[in-house]
Parts: sequence; C-alpha cells; structure tokens
Amino acid sequence: MKQSAAVLLVEDDREIARIVCDHLRKEEYHVTWASTGKEGWEDFKLGHYDLVLVDLMLPEVDGFTLCRSIRKESEVPMLIISARIEDESKIRGLDLGADDYVTKPFSLEELSARIGSHLRRYRRYQNQQDTEKAVSYAHGLSIDFSSKSVYLNKELLLLTAKEWELLCLLAKNPFEIFSKSALYEHVWQQEDVNGNNTVTVHIKSLRAKLKDDTRSSSFIQTVWGVGYRFIGEVL
Repeated sequence: MKQSAAVLLVEDDREIARIVCDHLRKEEYHVTWASTGKEGWEDFKLGHYDLVLVDLMLPEVDGFTLCRSIRKESEVPMLIISARIEDESKIRGLDLGADDYVTKPFSLEELSARIGSHLRRYRRYQNQQDTEKAVSYAHGLSIDFSSKSVYLNKELLLLTAKEWELLCLLAKNPFEIFSKSALYEHVWQQEDVNGNNTVTVHIKSLRAKLKDDTRSSSFIQTVWGVGYRFIGEVL
C-alpha cells in the first residue's frame, strides 16, 4: 500500500486547484490548498508537509520568493507548476531550490508520477539524515529544530515566534550573510522600508537571551555594513 503524504498546493487558479486537489486526494494524499503566496508561506510554517507544489504567478508573494523562503527552512521536495515555458523561468526556479518544473497544461498521471518519484527520494534522504534532531554547539547552545526548543547551558530559553524564526533561519544556513532587508522579508513576509529597525530590535533581544556579546560573538555575528550570520561551532 502506498504511504500517505501531506502535500501543500499553492495555486491561485481555482479550477486548476480543484482538479489537482481532487485527483491527489483520490490518490490518498492529504492536500492543503493555498491561493496566494503569502497564504502558502503561512500554511507551510504552521503545518508539516512532505511535498510542495508551487505556481509562479501568485498574488501577494510570487512563486520565486516562496520557493526561496521554503528552501531556506526545509529540504522538502518542491515542484513548480507553471504556464511559463521560457528556459529563464525554469532555470531561475531550479536555482532557487525547486526540484522539478512541470509546465501547464500537464497530465494528472504525469504529475502523480513525478510526485511519487520525488517522495521516494526524499524519504530515502530523510532516513539518512539527523538534521531535525537537536544540534549542539560550542558555548552551551543546543537547538532542537523538530520541537522548536532552544537551550543555553541546558536551560530552556523562552523565545518569541519571530526570535525563533530568525535564529532558525540563521542556524540552518551557517556562515551565510543575511542583510536586514533579507531577514525582514523572509521572516515577516513584507517588503522592507527605509528606517525599519524591526530586525535590529529582534536580533538585539535574541542576542541578550543567548548571552551573545556583540564584540566577541559565539553565535550571531554582525558583518558591519552588510548584515548578520550564524557562526556557532557544531560539536
């Protein structure tokens, strides 16, 4: 018997979404449908999905941005389904972390075959990985990504939702420099504006809880004039 899987479909065309949802549910998949990029991102953060289907031309947040945001957080298989057939769009989508590109119109049988193939590979990958378990770092920090728990010297830290998202994004992409704008747009899913110090305030609060001295950082390092990066040393 086929192992069931949770699929997130992000598609603004209601008729296409209905057809795909009906077909996949008949195939015994659990399907969640989001009609905008912003709604898709919110659903992704709230749920646990085995595969994501993303249209490119979405309202509020476009498919490219959504793919980039999801890949920063997870290795879940992502398939782009789009009417855009030009190579540039395909290459850009794949470069952002999508695993496959299905051009509209497509057959439902082909879609099912591709979904099944990517799920089989992903499950093999998951069996080989321990990335969702707690990761311990030098100087007493431990992050459990599966339970969203953070410990410092074995003491549980009470982080806000945004502090957790910032730390999770930085820690899952170690030594990658993120500008304040990139952090704001990823975590708050809104375009940054001049004079917005929201990220600065949250990073300062997060550092205080981590007891991370800005002059000799062990976890979150400021790259002056550029942004921030996570430099925690994995034990």
